[in-house]
Amino acid sequence: MPLKANNPSLSSWLPVPANSDFPIQNIPFGVFLTRDDVITIGTRIGDHAIDLGALHQLGYFKDIPLTDDIFLQDTLNDFISDGKKTWRLVRNRISELFESTNQELQKNKDHQKIVLFTMDEIEMQLPVHIGDYTDFYSSKEHATNVGKMFRDPENALLPNWLHLPVGYHGRSSTIIPSGTPIRRPNGQTLPKGAEKPVFGPSRLLDFELEMAFITTDANAMGEPISVEEAEEYIFGLVLFNDWSARDLQKWEYVPLGPFLGKNFASSISPWIVTLDALEPFRVTSPEQDPQPLPYLRQKGDKSFDIKLEVELKTEDGSVTTLCKTNFKYMYWTMAQQLAHHTVNGCKVNSGDMMGSGTISGPTPDSFGSMLELSWQGTREIKLNDGSTRKFLKDHDSVIMKGYCSRDGVRIGFGEVSTKIVPALDL
Repeated sequence: MPLKANNPSLSSWLPVPANSDFPIQNIPFGVFLTRDDVITIGTRIGDHAIDLGALHQLGYFKDIPLTDDIFLQDTLNDFISDGKKTWRLVRNRISELFESTNQELQKNKDHQKIVLFTMDEIEMQLPVHIGDYTDFYSSKEHATNVGKMFRDPENALLPNWLHLPVGYHGRSSTIIPSGTPIRRPNGQTLPKGAEKPVFGPSRLLDFELEMAFITTDANAMGEPISVEEAEEYIFGLVLFNDWSARDLQKWEYVPLGPFLGKNFASSISPWIVTLDALEPFRVTSPEQDPQPLPYLRQKGDKSFDIKLEVELKTEDGSVTTLCKTNFKYMYWTMAQQLAHHTVNGCKVNSGDMMGSGTISGPTPDSFGSMLELSWQGTREIKLNDGSTRKFLKDHDSVIMKGYCSRDGVRIGFGEVSTKIVPALDL
């Protein structure tokens, strides 16, 4: 089925500001609360949110086999379960309906009043019910940096790293949408030189610049997904800030890995950008040496040229860009991650989320965490207001942005913005 919605020559009758992340070629999917306090599934073009539930009720999807309530839900899980054919039909239809020469809705002002909202009239929600969440560790630059800091710099990567996408299972209950504040976590830490741990707020609170992909129902238990088929089961991507309390994690992670240092909060951007929309931005993956085992070997362009950046906003409103990097640097691709995740027969469901792991590039200004930017707290990061940081302070806000750009078309993710509030006094 052709990707008609990706045509770079398309324009919309809805106004789209210059350099908008949401031209008619994007058509992401999300969930929002309307001005009438109704939760609905929708999409976005420019600065307008579009109520897909209302569009469906008004008959605009009549030629697509959809259940009556498919968009009248508070999550995208059922729509995602319908599979790629349905996603593509709906996305192509939305593109057709809002294309500048199409008069169906453009001339119907009464219907426009029902289905269109400005962004300040809605409140974005978590777009899916995330049943399970897995976080990978797939940036070679990030893993190398961490290895140099904490282990032998000459052998920074652990022996398994170049042979498989390392990952762990995280906590889905504390994944939150952009705009939701997080509280600095309490926990045990072992101060330098101390023999016994102490309890209190994390002092080394950090962000991790990641992306995450959302899956559809992919397999039966016991059946793996091949690396060749893996992308068929990926609905789309979001920006992902996987918060980390470095001092809690350092004390607790041996021998079973991340726990309280990671499960207190993870923030995502609210619009899911489909893999279809990202199709024009494919690029070659980094060379993998040694060659992976046969079940992880892939052909074709499996990476995506997504420009990413992180800003820190202080309590007084001063904004500093901390880093700029790119998703294309990831050593292990999404297809390889999903193939490895299921090679043992692990079942993957609609709405499951897979984090990429921290995305770092080859230069110091492309490191995707404060741990790396401050090199384990040994370097001060100067902000535009003259203050400095090694790790994050209370009332700081971390803002992550991402977009693709090619042939005059920009496809973006908006942002994930989160403010840090003080820990509870326990």
